Amino acid sequence: MGYNLNENLKRSASNFPESIAYIFRDKSDTYQELNQKVDRFAAGLFVHGIRKGDGVALILGNSPEFLIAFYGILRLGAFVVPINPLYTQGEINYFLDNSQAKAVIAHVSVEPKLSEVKKQLENLKLVVYTEANDQESTWEHLMETSINVYESPYIDEEDLAVILYTSGTTGKPKGAMLTHRNLGSNADSISKLLELDVNDRIVAVLPMFHVFCMTVCLNAPIACGATVLIQPKFSPHDVVSTIREKKATVFAGVPTMYSFINQLPEAIAEDCQSIRMCISGGASIPAELLHKFENKFNVSILEGYGLSETAPLVAINPLKGTRKPGSIGLNIPAVQSKVVDEFGKELPRGEVGELVVQGPNVMKGYLGMPEATSAAFNDGWFYTGDLATMDEEGYIYIVDRKKDIIIVGGYNVYPREVEEVLYQHPAVVEAAVIGIPDGDYGESVKAFVAVKDEQITMNDIIQFCQDKLVKYKLPKRVEFFKELPKNSTGKILRRELRELTEVK
Repeated sequence: MGYNLNENLKRSASNFPESIAYIFRDKSDTYQELNQKVDRFAAGLFVHGIRKGDGVALILGNSPEFLIAFYGILRLGAFVVPINPLYTQGEINYFLDNSQAKAVIAHVSVEPKLSEVKKQLENLKLVVYTEANDQESTWEHLMETSINVYESPYIDEEDLAVILYTSGTTGKPKGAMLTHRNLGSNADSISKLLELDVNDRIVAVLPMFHVFCMTVCLNAPIACGATVLIQPKFSPHDVVSTIREKKATVFAGVPTMYSFINQLPEAIAEDCQSIRMCISGGASIPAELLHKFENKFNVSILEGYGLSETAPLVAINPLKGTRKPGSIGLNIPAVQSKVVDEFGKELPRGEVGELVVQGPNVMKGYLGMPEATSAAFNDGWFYTGDLATMDEEGYIYIVDRKKDIIIVGGYNVYPREVEEVLYQHPAVVEAAVIGIPDGDYGESVKAFVAVKDEQITMNDIIQFCQDKLVKYKLPKRVEFFKELPKNSTGKILRRELRELTEVK
């Protein structure tokens, strides 16, 4: 039958009926209970006319409802459109219209935005609110349906499971179409690589509407009967308490989260003694931060790499074997990647080129965008837009986004290289680098930093970098922030920093 996320949950409910599937505040469900709720949810959608092949949007934060709805939609053979609840009315409208979603499951706080959007979308048949008392369609109401009203349809591994909208750095966001095979094969690889089993407890604090959390903290644990520790939002203090009190074994986060946890003065290694591994993704983790965190908490961080279009994991440092700080590790099983020049020709090891990927995890394409789809693929390989090198042992190093390169007087400067140096400064908490127009050199380097010592000046930062970077890579200007702008997963937004610079 191939890969099928819906079957994964059914199998865990059959193999581990009494194991705890998730814990959220004071609520929890066993796998048997979760599976029954998923059936009831699917039946509720069916009664409201939702069928196989329809789209259902989830505009929810991290919660049991997200988990139940996600699997309930898949059980019906429909596909999930996860949307960040903080998006604006215009953004939500675009995603619902573009995906032609027939139903929306949203937290009641999104109601003001949706009441306007509903009037404009003819396709929308059903809107259900969680934590709402006075709406006609509430979560509780939907869950009261008898499960005898429908029969679960046959689901093929090539059926669409999720449409993920990629942040539109150029033009409108694109909907990456991910099948059961894409997501199922990735969940399977992660379970094997991380040796997940029924005794594991995974902290889900990354946003569930983001593919990193969806695969690493939901789909992979659920496929092997592990327990998901659902955190509604990121607070360094709450994460450390959860790890300590609930004896978490796996923590997955983005570099910003590791930075904030590392800065907690009261957090100590004993808090994390149950953790057998941490996973970092979403952006490159500065080597300095990786070492500080590992030394403070006596844990290993496995850095990996993925994209929405690859469901997401492409490569990760091995759990057993050599970990190389600064590297995203080795290809996961069944996934191949290579580094190519602008003509698609594979480059010798150690040379910088674009990373291209092939495997069962690579998306079907972008919804309704044939030109964008064909531009992203060449000869069966998906072009990531990331510049990388590969060493002799096959470990991959991401150098930077292709479009983020700064060219100073004809020399290439990779922002990441400068950022790594900035993070070595004892006062620097966050750092990002962009290129700004320069009359003499075409572009020059500008740094944005958040520091914990207000006495630090621009000259202090530049002097610190002087003996670590060649002159053309040195920041010419440094701007100080309390906190750098980030997206919902905690990834620093260079795009916003560019816009701020242009405004000035």
